[in-house]
Amino acid sequence: MKKTRINKGGILFAGQCYYYAWYLSRELRKLGWRADVLNWDTNPASQLYYHGEDYKFTWNCPLADMAKQLVFYIKALARYDIFHFSGAHNIGFGPLSGVFRRIGFPYVEIRLLKKIGKKIVYTNNGCLDGVSQSSFRSWPGPEPVCDICPWRNTPEVCSDERNLEWGALRNSLADYQCTLGGNRKDYNNDTRVHEVPEFYCLDVDLWRPDLIIPPEHRLSYPPGTVRIYHAVGNYDERTDPATGRNLKSTHIYLPLMERLKAEGYPVELIFAKDIPNREVRFYQAQADIIVDMLTFGFFGANVREAMMLGKPAVCYLRPEWLENMRQEVPDYVDELPVVSATPDTIHDVLVDLIEHLEKRVEIGRRSREFAVKWHSAAAGARRMDKIYGDLLKLNRDTA
Repeated sequence: MKKTRINKGGILFAGQCYYYAWYLSRELRKLGWRADVLNWDTNPASQLYYHGEDYKFTWNCPLADMAKQLVFYIKALARYDIFHFSGAHNIGFGPLSGVFRRIGFPYVEIRLLKKIGKKIVYTNNGCLDGVSQSSFRSWPGPEPVCDICPWRNTPEVCSDERNLEWGALRNSLADYQCTLGGNRKDYNNDTRVHEVPEFYCLDVDLWRPDLIIPPEHRLSYPPGTVRIYHAVGNYDERTDPATGRNLKSTHIYLPLMERLKAEGYPVELIFAKDIPNREVRFYQAQADIIVDMLTFGFFGANVREAMMLGKPAVCYLRPEWLENMRQEVPDYVDELPVVSATPDTIHDVLVDLIEHLEKRVEIGRRSREFAVKWHSAAAGARRMDKIYGDLLKLNRDTA
Protein backbone atom coordinates (compact mmCIF):
# COMPACT_ATOMS: atom_id res chain seq x y z
CA MET A 1 0.00 0.00 0.00
CA LYS A 2 1.45 3.34 -1.06
CA LYS A 3 2.10 5.73 1.82
CA THR A 4 0.49 9.15 1.41
CA ARG A 5 2.90 12.01 1.94
CA ILE A 6 1.71 14.69 4.33
CA ASN A 7 2.18 18.26 3.10
CA LYS A 8 1.93 20.68 6.00
CA GLY A 9 3.30 23.71 4.21
CA GLY A 10 6.53 25.38 3.23
CA ILE A 11 9.19 26.99 5.43
CA LEU A 12 12.19 28.95 4.18
CA PHE A 13 14.98 29.59 6.64
CA ALA A 14 16.31 32.79 5.09
CA GLY A 15 19.81 33.27 6.42
CA GLN A 16 22.04 31.11 8.57
CA CYS A 17 22.05 30.83 12.35
CA TYR A 18 25.09 28.65 12.80
CA TYR A 19 23.88 25.16 11.85
CA TYR A 20 20.54 25.13 13.69
CA ALA A 21 18.29 25.73 10.68
CA TRP A 22 20.12 23.09 8.66
CA TYR A 23 19.54 20.23 11.08
CA LEU A 24 16.08 21.48 12.02
CA SER A 25 14.98 21.63 8.39
CA ARG A 26 16.08 18.04 7.72
CA GLU A 27 13.93 16.81 10.61
CA LEU A 28 10.98 18.99 9.67
CA ARG A 29 10.94 17.34 6.26
CA LYS A 30 10.30 14.02 8.00
CA LEU A 31 7.20 15.57 9.58
CA GLY A 32 5.74 16.66 6.25
CA TRP A 33 7.09 20.20 5.80
CA ARG A 34 8.86 21.59 2.78
CA ALA A 35 11.77 23.06 4.75
CA ASP A 36 14.66 24.70 2.90
CA VAL A 37 17.67 26.74 3.97
CA LEU A 38 18.84 29.80 2.04
CA ASN A 39 22.39 30.94 2.75
CA TRP A 40 22.54 34.58 1.68
CA ASP A 41 25.72 35.37 3.65
CA THR A 42 28.40 36.33 1.13
CA ASN A 43 31.15 36.74 3.75
CA PRO A 44 33.69 33.90 3.24
CA ALA A 45 34.83 34.13 6.88
CA SER A 46 31.37 33.18 8.15
CA GLN A 47 31.06 29.95 6.21
CA LEU A 48 33.08 27.91 8.72
CA TYR A 49 30.11 28.09 11.13
CA TYR A 50 27.58 26.67 8.66
CA HIS A 51 26.90 23.01 7.91
CA GLY A 52 24.79 23.15 4.77
CA GLU A 53 22.24 24.94 2.64
CA ASP A 54 19.73 24.21 -0.12
CA TYR A 55 20.22 27.54 -1.88
CA LYS A 56 23.06 30.06 -1.78
CA PHE A 57 23.21 33.68 -2.90
CA THR A 58 26.41 35.13 -4.35
CA TRP A 59 27.43 38.69 -5.17
CA ASN A 60 30.18 38.27 -7.73
CA CYS A 61 28.35 40.00 -10.58
CA PRO A 62 25.86 42.38 -8.93
CA LEU A 63 23.44 42.89 -11.81
CA ALA A 64 23.24 39.21 -12.73
CA ASP A 65 23.14 38.08 -9.11
CA MET A 66 20.43 40.60 -8.24
CA ALA A 67 18.29 39.32 -11.11
CA LYS A 68 18.71 35.71 -9.92
CA GLN A 69 17.86 36.67 -6.35
CA LEU A 70 14.77 38.57 -7.45
CA VAL A 71 13.58 35.52 -9.39
CA PHE A 72 14.21 33.33 -6.34
CA TYR A 73 12.20 35.73 -4.17
CA ILE A 74 9.24 35.75 -6.58
CA LYS A 75 9.21 31.93 -6.68
CA ALA A 76 9.46 31.84 -2.88
CA LEU A 77 6.20 33.75 -2.62
CA ALA A 78 4.43 30.70 -4.01
CA ARG A 79 6.59 28.00 -2.45
CA TYR A 80 6.63 28.99 1.21
CA ASP A 81 4.06 29.87 3.87
CA ILE A 82 6.55 30.75 6.63
CA PHE A 83 9.79 32.72 6.40
CA HIS A 84 12.13 32.22 9.36
CA PHE A 85 14.94 34.75 9.84
CA SER A 86 17.70 34.85 12.48
CA GLY A 87 19.99 37.44 14.04
CA ALA A 88 20.01 41.19 14.63
CA HIS A 89 19.51 43.26 11.45
CA ASN A 90 19.10 40.06 9.43
CA ILE A 91 15.42 40.01 8.55
CA GLY A 92 15.85 39.98 4.81
CA PHE A 93 17.43 38.24 1.86
CA GLY A 94 20.99 39.51 2.05
CA PRO A 95 22.25 41.36 -1.01
CA LEU A 96 18.76 41.65 -2.50
CA SER A 97 17.42 43.31 0.64
CA GLY A 98 20.43 45.60 0.70
CA VAL A 99 19.54 46.86 -2.76
CA PHE A 100 15.98 47.68 -1.67
CA ARG A 101 17.29 49.64 1.30
CA ARG A 102 19.83 51.59 -0.73
CA ILE A 103 17.19 52.76 -3.22
CA GLY A 104 14.90 53.94 -0.42
CA PHE A 105 12.56 50.97 0.10
CA PRO A 106 13.78 49.33 3.32
CA TYR A 107 12.14 46.00 4.15
CA VAL A 108 9.65 46.37 1.29
CA GLU A 109 10.14 42.68 0.45
CA ILE A 110 9.28 41.65 4.03
CA ARG A 111 6.26 43.93 4.20
CA LEU A 112 5.02 42.35 0.97
CA LEU A 113 5.32 38.91 2.56
CA LYS A 114 3.15 40.05 5.44
CA LYS A 115 0.66 41.79 3.15
CA ILE A 116 -0.03 38.60 1.22
CA GLY A 117 -0.47 36.56 4.40
CA LYS A 118 2.92 34.93 4.90
CA LYS A 119 4.09 34.34 8.47
CA ILE A 120 7.35 35.81 9.72
CA VAL A 121 9.31 33.97 12.42
CA TYR A 122 12.50 35.33 13.93
CA THR A 123 15.27 33.92 16.13
CA ASN A 124 17.03 36.20 18.60
CA ASN A 125 20.77 35.64 18.71
CA GLY A 126 22.63 38.08 20.90
CA CYS A 127 22.87 40.77 23.57
CA LEU A 128 22.40 43.63 21.11
CA ASP A 129 19.21 42.17 19.66
CA GLY A 130 16.35 44.41 20.76
CA VAL A 131 17.90 45.46 24.07
CA SER A 132 19.72 48.74 24.60
CA GLN A 133 23.29 48.66 25.82
CA SER A 134 22.22 50.62 28.90
CA SER A 135 19.53 48.09 29.76
CA PHE A 136 21.76 45.10 29.20
CA ARG A 137 24.50 46.67 31.24
CA SER A 138 22.10 47.16 34.16
CA TRP A 139 21.50 43.46 34.77
CA PRO A 140 22.87 42.57 38.24
CA GLY A 141 25.81 40.20 38.28
CA PRO A 142 29.54 39.85 38.92
CA GLU A 143 30.31 42.96 36.83
CA PRO A 144 28.66 44.88 33.96
CA VAL A 145 29.42 42.60 31.04
CA CYS A 146 29.50 45.52 28.59
CA ASP A 147 32.64 46.81 30.32
CA ILE A 148 34.72 44.03 28.76
CA CYS A 149 33.17 44.19 25.31
CA PRO A 150 35.29 45.88 22.61
CA TRP A 151 32.10 47.03 20.87
CA ARG A 152 30.82 49.07 23.83
CA ASN A 153 32.13 52.27 22.21
CA THR A 154 31.39 51.27 18.61
CA PRO A 155 27.93 52.70 17.89
CA GLU A 156 27.77 51.23 14.39
CA VAL A 157 27.76 47.80 16.10
CA CYS A 158 26.09 48.39 19.48
CA SER A 159 24.40 51.43 21.01
CA ASP A 160 21.14 52.28 22.73
CA GLU A 161 19.78 53.95 19.62
CA ARG A 162 20.82 51.23 17.16
CA ASN A 163 19.65 48.34 19.33
CA LEU A 164 16.27 49.88 20.16
CA GLU A 165 15.62 50.95 16.58
CA TRP A 166 16.21 47.38 15.48
CA GLY A 167 14.02 46.00 18.27
CA ALA A 168 11.08 48.18 17.27
CA LEU A 169 11.41 47.20 13.61
CA ARG A 170 11.90 43.51 14.41
CA ASN A 171 8.79 43.43 16.60
CA SER A 172 6.72 45.17 13.92
CA LEU A 173 7.66 42.51 11.34
CA ALA A 174 7.75 39.20 13.22
CA ASP A 175 4.66 37.17 14.12
CA TYR A 176 6.60 34.89 16.46
CA GLN A 177 10.08 35.13 17.96
CA CYS A 178 12.34 32.44 19.44
CA THR A 179 14.87 33.25 22.12
CA LEU A 180 16.81 31.49 24.87
CA GLY A 181 18.30 32.85 28.07
CA GLY A 182 15.68 35.06 29.72
CA ASN A 183 17.11 38.45 28.67
CA ARG A 184 13.72 40.20 28.82
CA LYS A 185 14.22 43.94 28.72
CA ASP A 186 13.13 46.57 26.21
CA TYR A 187 11.82 44.95 23.02
CA ASN A 188 12.52 41.43 24.26
CA ASN A 189 9.80 41.95 26.86
CA ASP A 190 7.04 41.26 24.32
CA THR A 191 4.24 38.70 24.08
CA ARG A 192 5.58 37.53 20.70
CA VAL A 193 8.98 36.62 22.18
CA HIS A 194 9.15 33.07 23.55
CA GLU A 195 11.73 30.80 25.15
CA VAL A 196 12.30 28.08 22.56
CA PRO A 197 15.46 26.16 23.51
CA GLU A 198 14.62 23.44 20.99
CA PHE A 199 15.25 25.72 18.00
CA TYR A 200 18.96 25.83 18.90
CA CYS A 201 19.42 22.22 17.90
CA LEU A 202 22.24 19.81 17.05
CA ASP A 203 22.69 16.47 15.32
CA VAL A 204 22.93 13.78 18.01
CA ASP A 205 25.27 11.66 15.89
CA LEU A 206 27.62 14.43 14.79
CA TRP A 207 28.18 15.40 18.43
CA ARG A 208 28.32 12.11 20.29
CA PRO A 209 30.28 11.05 23.41
CA ASP A 210 32.05 8.20 21.57
CA LEU A 211 33.19 10.44 18.72
CA ILE A 212 36.15 9.00 16.84
CA ILE A 213 39.00 11.54 16.62
CA PRO A 214 40.82 11.66 13.26
CA PRO A 215 44.62 11.36 13.63
CA GLU A 216 45.26 14.92 12.45
CA HIS A 217 43.13 16.30 15.31
CA ARG A 218 44.44 14.15 18.14
CA LEU A 219 46.14 15.88 21.07
CA SER A 220 48.82 14.30 23.24
CA TYR A 221 49.12 14.94 26.99
CA PRO A 222 50.70 12.99 29.86
CA PRO A 223 48.44 10.45 31.61
CA GLY A 224 46.32 12.02 34.32
CA THR A 225 46.17 15.44 32.67
CA VAL A 226 42.87 17.25 33.10
CA ARG A 227 42.17 19.01 29.83
CA ILE A 228 40.15 22.21 29.99
CA TYR A 229 38.68 23.49 26.73
CA HIS A 230 38.02 27.18 26.00
CA ALA A 231 37.11 28.69 22.64
CA VAL A 232 36.45 32.07 21.04
CA GLY A 233 34.99 32.51 17.58
CA ASN A 234 36.13 35.65 15.74
CA TYR A 235 38.70 36.11 18.49
CA ASP A 236 40.43 39.19 17.05
CA GLU A 237 37.17 41.10 16.50
CA ARG A 238 35.76 40.22 19.91
CA THR A 239 38.86 40.90 21.99
CA ASP A 240 39.94 44.33 23.23
CA PRO A 241 43.49 44.75 21.83
CA ALA A 242 44.50 47.05 24.69
CA THR A 243 43.41 44.81 27.59
CA GLY A 244 43.00 41.34 26.05
CA ARG A 245 39.53 41.14 27.56
CA ASN A 246 36.51 39.62 25.83
CA LEU A 247 33.02 38.37 26.62
CA LYS A 248 34.25 34.78 26.63
CA SER A 249 36.43 35.52 29.71
CA THR A 250 39.69 34.45 28.06
CA HIS A 251 41.49 37.09 30.14
CA ILE A 252 40.33 35.23 33.25
CA TYR A 253 41.06 31.69 32.10
CA LEU A 254 44.62 32.23 30.87
CA PRO A 255 46.07 33.41 34.20
CA LEU A 256 43.82 30.96 36.07
CA MET A 257 45.39 28.03 34.25
CA GLU A 258 48.85 29.22 35.30
CA ARG A 259 47.65 29.55 38.88
CA LEU A 260 46.24 26.01 38.88
CA LYS A 261 49.52 24.66 37.52
CA ALA A 262 51.47 26.56 40.19
CA GLU A 263 49.22 24.94 42.78
CA GLY A 264 50.19 21.52 41.48
CA TYR A 265 47.14 20.58 39.45
CA PRO A 266 47.86 18.61 36.24
CA VAL A 267 45.86 20.83 33.91
CA GLU A 268 46.30 21.88 30.31
CA LEU A 269 44.28 24.37 28.32
CA ILE A 270 42.87 23.45 24.93
CA PHE A 271 42.31 26.85 23.35
CA ALA A 272 40.45 27.03 20.04
CA LYS A 273 39.69 29.99 17.85
CA ASP A 274 38.32 30.35 14.34
CA ILE A 275 38.31 26.60 13.61
CA PRO A 276 35.63 25.28 11.20
CA ASN A 277 32.73 24.15 13.34
CA ARG A 278 32.66 20.63 11.94
CA GLU A 279 36.25 20.21 13.17
CA VAL A 280 36.10 21.97 16.53
CA ARG A 281 34.07 19.10 18.01
CA PHE A 282 37.16 16.88 17.77
CA TYR A 283 38.93 19.14 20.27
CA GLN A 284 35.90 19.50 22.51
CA ALA A 285 35.61 15.72 22.61
CA GLN A 286 39.13 15.40 24.00
CA ALA A 287 38.44 17.77 26.88
CA ASP A 288 37.49 16.85 30.44
CA ILE A 289 35.87 20.20 31.23
CA ILE A 290 34.55 22.93 28.93
CA VAL A 291 34.52 26.51 30.20
CA ASP A 292 32.72 29.56 28.87
CA MET A 293 31.54 33.09 29.73
CA LEU A 294 31.74 34.13 33.39
CA THR A 295 29.86 37.44 33.32
CA PHE A 296 27.46 37.35 30.36
CA GLY A 297 24.73 35.39 32.14
CA PHE A 298 24.01 32.42 29.87
CA PHE A 299 25.63 30.24 27.22
CA GLY A 300 25.67 29.68 23.49
CA ALA A 301 26.65 27.06 20.95
CA ASN A 302 29.90 26.04 22.67
CA VAL A 303 28.12 24.84 25.81
CA ARG A 304 25.29 23.18 23.90
CA GLU A 305 27.87 21.26 21.90
CA ALA A 306 29.70 20.35 25.12
CA MET A 307 26.52 18.94 26.63
CA MET A 308 25.70 16.94 23.51
CA LEU A 309 29.23 15.47 23.67
CA GLY A 310 28.60 14.48 27.30
CA LYS A 311 31.03 16.98 28.81
CA PRO A 312 30.62 19.01 32.02
CA ALA A 313 30.35 22.69 31.11
CA VAL A 314 30.94 25.78 33.25
CA CYS A 315 29.64 29.31 32.74
CA TYR A 316 27.77 32.01 34.63
CA LEU A 317 24.00 31.49 34.81
CA ARG A 318 22.28 34.73 35.75
CA PRO A 319 19.57 33.96 38.37
CA GLU A 320 17.23 36.66 37.04
CA TRP A 321 17.32 35.16 33.57
CA LEU A 322 16.65 31.66 34.87
CA GLU A 323 13.58 32.97 36.69
CA ASN A 324 12.39 34.66 33.50
CA MET A 325 12.86 31.40 31.60
CA ARG A 326 11.00 29.47 34.27
CA GLN A 327 7.77 31.17 33.23
CA GLU A 328 7.75 29.23 29.93
CA VAL A 329 10.20 26.33 30.27
CA PRO A 330 10.42 25.42 33.97
CA ASP A 331 11.66 21.88 33.30
CA TYR A 332 14.52 23.21 31.19
CA VAL A 333 15.69 25.38 34.07
CA ASP A 334 15.26 22.63 36.66
CA GLU A 335 17.14 20.03 34.61
CA LEU A 336 19.94 22.27 33.32
CA PRO A 337 23.26 20.56 34.26
CA VAL A 338 25.58 23.50 33.46
CA VAL A 339 27.77 24.46 36.44
CA SER A 340 27.46 28.16 37.24
CA ALA A 341 30.55 30.18 38.15
CA THR A 342 31.69 33.80 38.36
CA PRO A 343 35.17 35.34 38.15
CA ASP A 344 35.34 35.09 41.95
CA THR A 345 34.24 31.44 42.19
CA ILE A 346 35.71 29.89 39.04
CA HIS A 347 38.94 28.79 40.77
CA ASP A 348 37.12 26.77 43.43
CA VAL A 349 34.60 25.41 40.92
CA LEU A 350 37.37 24.10 38.68
CA VAL A 351 39.36 22.68 41.60
CA ASP A 352 36.28 20.75 42.68
CA LEU A 353 35.80 19.30 39.20
CA ILE A 354 39.52 18.58 38.75
CA GLU A 355 39.69 16.68 42.05
CA HIS A 356 36.46 14.71 41.57
CA LEU A 357 36.44 12.60 38.44
CA GLU A 358 33.18 10.95 39.45
CA LYS A 359 31.46 14.35 39.55
CA ARG A 360 32.68 15.15 36.04
CA VAL A 361 31.40 11.80 34.78
CA GLU A 362 27.98 12.27 36.38
CA ILE A 363 27.56 15.82 35.09
CA GLY A 364 28.64 14.65 31.65
CA ARG A 365 26.06 11.86 31.68
CA ARG A 366 23.28 14.26 32.66
CA SER A 367 24.51 16.77 30.08
CA ARG A 368 24.13 14.31 27.23
CA GLU A 369 20.64 13.32 28.37
CA PHE A 370 19.64 16.95 28.72
CA ALA A 371 21.01 17.90 25.29
CA VAL A 372 19.24 15.03 23.55
CA LYS A 373 15.97 15.97 25.26
CA TRP A 374 16.11 19.71 24.64
CA HIS A 375 18.61 20.39 21.86
CA SER A 376 18.42 17.46 19.44
CA ALA A 377 17.20 18.14 15.91
CA ALA A 378 14.29 15.76 16.54
CA ALA A 379 13.25 17.76 19.62
CA GLY A 380 13.57 20.97 17.64
CA ALA A 381 11.38 19.63 14.85
CA ARG A 382 8.66 18.53 17.29
CA ARG A 383 8.54 21.95 18.95
CA MET A 384 8.74 24.00 15.76
CA ASP A 385 6.19 21.73 14.06
CA LYS A 386 3.69 22.84 16.72
CA ILE A 387 4.69 26.51 16.50
CA TYR A 388 4.54 26.64 12.70
CA GLY A 389 1.30 24.66 12.63
CA ASP A 390 -0.35 27.02 15.08
CA LEU A 391 0.75 30.03 13.04
CA LEU A 392 -0.77 28.62 9.87
CA LYS A 393 -3.93 27.61 11.70
CA LEU A 394 -4.27 31.19 12.91
CA ASN A 395 -3.70 32.28 9.33
CA ARG A 396 -6.48 30.00 8.04
CA ASP A 397 -8.84 30.95 10.85
CA THR A 398 -8.54 34.65 10.01
CA ALA A 399 -8.64 34.26 6.25
